[in-house]
Amino acid sequence: MKEVSGIKAVVTRVKSAGVEVVGRGGPKTEIGKGLLVLAGVAKDDAERDAVWMADRVCKLRVFEDAAGKMNVSPRDAGASLLIVSNFTLCGDCAASRRPDFAEAAGGDAARVLFDRFVLACRDSGLPVHTGVFGAEMAVWSVNDGPVTFVLDSGQARAKLHGAQKG
Repeated sequence: MKEVSGIKAVVTRVKSAGVEVVGRGGPKTEIGKGLLVLAGVAKDDAERDAVWMADRVCKLRVFEDAAGKMNVSPRDAGASLLIVSNFTLCGDCAASRRPDFAEAAGGDAARVLFDRFVLACRDSGLPVHTGVFGAEMAVWSVNDGPVTFVLDSGQARAKLHGAQKG
């Protein structure tokens, strides 16, 4: 049975993070407290995946409250987002040691959905910064925790669809 594809994101809570386009001397973007989001778009993804991912990232309660529990969203924590496109997240290494990128969306389709994801995050009211889509970038972070999560809109869709069947 084929796995359901979806936008994939690796979300890391950071004390600071930045991205710089390699070999061009810039642009360079940095954030302080926030979330570093590496996002990859699969070829079967749709706008609903971008919107779901933005909602999930922007409302993810991964910052600590007064009791030390992860219960605070990025907005309530005064956090920023740094979103970096990363097609390699859609690479499949299950059958080989050399990644297979057959499930990754092509450049134009991926850019449209990546931009939709970024726009939906901006619409949430959070400060959002990005790298440069398709460019080779140097990404750095000072992790806070470490606290890192992997999100997949396709897995979420599959769980929701399975729950509705039963």
